[in-house]
Amino acid sequence: MLSEPRSGRLAAWGNALLAGFVSPDDAALAIVGGDAVHRVEGLPGEAGPVGLTLALGRLRTLGVTGYRVALPAPGHPLGLSGPPEFNARALDAEEAVVASGAAYGLVPEVYEAGPAGDVHVEVVWHCLPVREGPPADVPSLGEAERELAEALRDATAALTRLDVAASGPVAEAAVDAYRARADRGAGETLAPGYPPRAVRVLELAQRIGLLISVAYENGHGGAVSASEMAARGEALRPVERVARRAQVAAYNAYVEERERGAG
Repeated sequence: MLSEPRSGRLAAWGNALLAGFVSPDDAALAIVGGDAVHRVEGLPGEAGPVGLTLALGRLRTLGVTGYRVALPAPGHPLGLSGPPEFNARALDAEEAVVASGAAYGLVPEVYEAGPAGDVHVEVVWHCLPVREGPPADVPSLGEAERELAEALRDATAALTRLDVAASGPVAEAAVDAYRARADRGAGETLAPGYPPRAVRVLELAQRIGLLISVAYENGHGGAVSASEMAARGEALRPVERVARRAQVAAYNAYVEERERGAG
């Protein structure tokens, strides 16, 4: 889940819509991205699935004032607050959107159809009740940025000792992760209205995700024994957890800043 999650797009552009930075149609288009179509099922007052534009408007009339992201993993209910039924569904999908202002959550279900080479992706967001409360284990942006820098240093050092980072792509990914602090590109990673620090944190988390995926997928490097491969996994798991926490902190920054300003 270290690439751009669908829940991240929905939360970011849903927040931009609520703030008046984008139109409903533009928000829906950005959320759908490269997928064929998104629908929302289970909205109060609707007998069946509806389109994103209608759904976002309906959620606003129901009292939604912002959207947060959850990226849970087994043993780590990151961004969730319950109830157990919603948490279980979010864990199965490995992501969810949790509304603030009204007790609703959205969990995506992804369908693929069509022949090889011409596959169309359709997404149904299931609207479910959630428990109002603080989301689990979400750091502040400042904490997330510090954790990312520390985790990247530790993981790069460990992988280098195992000779996993000796290949060019892995080393380049690590360098790119550090450079992400300077590469803004706000329009590519977050919707309008997000603070620059959130953009910086999200870019760094995503580039660290590249480091992790390359380290796992580009052969074994020098980690040829079972013990060395296990050591590589031990080095990567903490940084993957930190990167997921940072992603959630970045996507949730709009709501966190708004609530601090209202406090």
